[in-house]
Amino acid sequence: MATTKTAVKALKPGKYCMIDGEPCKVLDMTTSAPGKHGSAKARLMVIGIFDNKKRDIVKPASTEIEVPIVEKKSAQVVAITGDTVQLMDLETYETFESPVPEELKGKITQGAEVVYWVIEGRKMLVQIRS
Repeated sequence: MATTKTAVKALKPGKYCMIDGEPCKVLDMTTSAPGKHGSAKARLMVIGIFDNKKRDIVKPASTEIEVPIVEKKSAQVVAITGDTVQLMDLETYETFESPVPEELKGKITQGAEVVYWVIEGRKMLVQIRS
């Protein structure tokens, strides 16, 4: 598992964190002021990167949370079959299949160069290089 730790209060919308073993993107974060007998609480609204499930969690703002390490790599499209593409990494020449995200459907062509992320050993197509 390639993760680091950071304080919950340091997370901002657009950053990533691990919730229940699933890498998630932070959509919204609110913090409450510390009370007379308690510490400040942070409420995170996140969405899973791979499963698109929305999650809500409340934690003390000073606790640490795991943050996934995102590897950004380049690949070339070898074949397109329906909703999946076969990609070849431009450094290792390894081939693998990846689902096409909704925002890239219809825009990917064979032979195009794309950027993909490796998070927790799972690969995700992100953008087309121009």
